[in-house]
Amino acid sequence: MTLKIFNTLTRNKEEFIPLEPGRVKIYACGVTVYDECHIGHARSAIIFDIIYRYLRHKGYEVTYVRNYTDVDDKIIQRANQESVNPEIVAERYMKAFDRDMESLGILRPDFEPRATAHIPQMIDLVMALETRGYAYDTPDAVYFSVRRFRPYGRLSGQDLEHIESGVRVEPGEYKEDPLDFALWKKSKPGEPEWDSPWGKGRPGWHIECSAMSAYYLGQPFDIHGGGKDLIFPHHENEIAQSEAATGKPFVQYWVHNGWVTRDGAKMSKSLGNITTIREALKTYHPDVLRFYFLSSSYRNDFDFTERGVCDARLGLERIAHVLQDLDEKSKGAIDDPSPRKGVEKELLNFVKTLPGRFEEAMDDDFNTALALSYFHETVRRLNRFMSEEEKTTAARGILRRAGETLGRLGGILGLFQKGPSKFLAELRQLDREAVDLDEAEILRLVKERSEARKRKAWAEADAIRDQLSAAGIILEDGPGGTTWKKKLDV
Repeated sequence: MTLKIFNTLTRNKEEFIPLEPGRVKIYACGVTVYDECHIGHARSAIIFDIIYRYLRHKGYEVTYVRNYTDVDDKIIQRANQESVNPEIVAERYMKAFDRDMESLGILRPDFEPRATAHIPQMIDLVMALETRGYAYDTPDAVYFSVRRFRPYGRLSGQDLEHIESGVRVEPGEYKEDPLDFALWKKSKPGEPEWDSPWGKGRPGWHIECSAMSAYYLGQPFDIHGGGKDLIFPHHENEIAQSEAATGKPFVQYWVHNGWVTRDGAKMSKSLGNITTIREALKTYHPDVLRFYFLSSSYRNDFDFTERGVCDARLGLERIAHVLQDLDEKSKGAIDDPSPRKGVEKELLNFVKTLPGRFEEAMDDDFNTALALSYFHETVRRLNRFMSEEEKTTAARGILRRAGETLGRLGGILGLFQKGPSKFLAELRQLDREAVDLDEAEILRLVKERSEARKRKAWAEADAIRDQLSAAGIILEDGPGGTTWKKKLDV
């Protein structure tokens, strides 16, 4: 099946045909580094990480660029509040972002440019727009004349006459039209500044991505994207200034992810309903967050709930335990091309066809939800097979192949990057760190309960279990003894 991508520009799912055979160029808008990132940022980063991973799996040579906006009004405001240089604020939160991305298992893009390192390219772009009659100089800024670019509004689907000012559409005393936006802002006391043909100043927000994407990827390039809140005005303005400056198309496919919401409201610092990535990872394993976000189409808004992330954890734990069991039960297995039982043949055929069904799902606009449903179905079949069937040489070979297949496909989605056993161990560690009871006390109670069970003092054993359950501890009895974990709130 051919990969198809929903293109925001055309509002259609289109066959993906890269501009250059075998090569794909991607630019994803990064963060403005003035504060800690929240789980809405995590979802966007995970989505583009999946796109990056899957395109490489498909055999493409991928160049992926994700920028930092390290000069901006919000950074300057934060620096003034702290009485420090804006560079200090930007550097602090770039490091925090890098830490979060590493914790989430996000592959590093091929290039991570900073806006302040590309001022010459931005100045050149503004000069080109001025030469072509799309930019005009005023006492406070150099502005882009929106009405001179007739195709304006294509991406957001808005009629120019009815566009209302949105995020970052700022008022300006010297604008010729309220829709015009700043390409270059003239210096104000206490702000970062650079020399330019229009005097000292700093770039506007929109010009940054146009200049940096062209520098690293050329124009046009294949895929540009980010959160859907960037469609207007940011990406609309990028198209206008890039195409006006060069007379060439800017981007072939536009990809936008939905918001993360809480109780239906977009997660944002202004509403105070955010959870930072750093806070989230104190409670949730990064693989669980990834698995949770991939359970829905990337284009949909995603309502983050404790119940939802708990269900995601349970589902991923089941897969991890099966992978662990497969590794144990297929030790020393060799391929047996002729399974002797019908149930063996059926399972072998299912495992053989799993990669094809996985790719068919992913080729349909990165349908991770459908792809994950095949993981769940595989786990159900394997659990039934391992519990009911005598393990012949053929069976052990099938189990080995199933484990290898699930591991490989999970890797494409960035799951179990450290292996299932390490994942399960890290879950237990998170539970231990989150419980209210001291670990030594928990272990003492678990030991007392085990001794009570040996004496067949069932009431005593049940009382200890109830005591631990009330403290948020779940006990699991198995052949190797009793283990415990934190009970997530649901």
